[in-house]
Amino acid sequence: MSNRYAIILAAGKGTRMKSKLYKVLHQVCGKPMIRHVVDETRKADFSKLYVIVGHGADAVAATVGNEGECLLQKEQLGTGHAVLQAADQLADVDGTTVVLNGDTPLITHQTIEKLMRIQEEQAAAAAVLTAMVDDPTGYGRIIRDESGNVAKIVEEKDANSDEKRVKEINTGIYSFDNRKLFRLLKQVTNNNAQGEYYLPDVISLLVQSSEKVTVYTTEHFEETVGVNDRIQLAAAGKYMQERINRNMMENGVTLIDPDSTYLSAECTIGKDTIIYPGTVVTGASHIGNGCIIGPHSQIKNCAVGDETEIDQSVLEDSWIGSQVQIGPFAHIRPLSKIHDQAKVGNFVEVKNTEIGERSKASHLTYLGDATLGKDVNMGCGTITVNYDGKNKFATKIGDGAFIGCNANLIAPVTIGDGAFVAAGSTITKSVNDNALAIARSRQTNKEDYALKLNYRVNH
Repeated sequence: MSNRYAIILAAGKGTRMKSKLYKVLHQVCGKPMIRHVVDETRKADFSKLYVIVGHGADAVAATVGNEGECLLQKEQLGTGHAVLQAADQLADVDGTTVVLNGDTPLITHQTIEKLMRIQEEQAAAAAVLTAMVDDPTGYGRIIRDESGNVAKIVEEKDANSDEKRVKEINTGIYSFDNRKLFRLLKQVTNNNAQGEYYLPDVISLLVQSSEKVTVYTTEHFEETVGVNDRIQLAAAGKYMQERINRNMMENGVTLIDPDSTYLSAECTIGKDTIIYPGTVVTGASHIGNGCIIGPHSQIKNCAVGDETEIDQSVLEDSWIGSQVQIGPFAHIRPLSKIHDQAKVGNFVEVKNTEIGERSKASHLTYLGDATLGKDVNMGCGTITVNYDGKNKFATKIGDGAFIGCNANLIAPVTIGDGAFVAAGSTITKSVNDNALAIARSRQTNKEDYALKLNYRVNH
């Protein structure tokens, strides 16, 4: 692996987010911003990744996990001061160091790699990622000399009227010769409007030392946009969703209306699957080939096999086989397992339950803490009564069993293979294989008794 290092700045609190959650932990398409940046950085060729943390250091470090080494910036005194927190690790090391921001979730590893390559191929002391924008308000400006070379970077609050009209902006992403970066960081002062130590001042010091500074002007400005408030968070989410959806379609997934389809950054979907409008797929969900999903379905952290149909239903933390039919209006709750060719139909709720191949619960059924074998039929309105107010109990139904409508199966109970439970029964004892269970009161009709009840409405 090459001598390349990455530093991600993630110490800010994010006051403008107006949130108890630290800025870089806010999610874009289901993943914290810092994870987007870390994951893209890990795709590039780096020997080591460092994340500078401050506000919410423990929470940010937990989100980064083992993907990078977190270094604490006790006081937030500017971007230059933040990078200095890695001096003990990098100051005496040869190589290239890229500095990124933890609140730029749209950055891609391709852009990072191109920035490094330009700096290294030109033997430059630094390369600055820049962009041309119509409205540069809020960004540092790239100030060039008469020959077109970078002369300095001026922050918005320190810029004069002429400098503020410059439309080439600093994105805050750099590639440096590592030794030169840390040598000059010690010379940066805080003589500016904010009283902070600015990392861009290193660029000015390099120019003053006659070191070569080059730029890479990206054509994809949205990659570099930082998130400082909820409005920018929504904009970043829209850009990210467009990227995810476009990638899905390029790889063989049909999205009927991409603008109303919401897919997480970590989900995967197979070829020839059709996603209808209003569908939301979150977490690390995987949907197989040739499925039909939606409209208006929610799928969270589920594995779905091939050629399965899910119609206007909610699924979470469960495994779904191939050629399964779910919905409309079904709810698959966590820890459920639905095997191939099974059916979970209208207004059926399933929780911590395994349903065997070709088994059916077509409508108005609750299955909780149950195990169904193959080819089981669950009648309309059937309930596994799994909770006594303190404890949950299991129901087991064997292969080929037939459960009639409006049956109550009082757990713990076992229904044997091929058994038949008559409609309207309340089952409190296990039923043997191939047995018929009837558990209901004998019907009694009292002639003309309804007249005594006097419940009719007089018109």
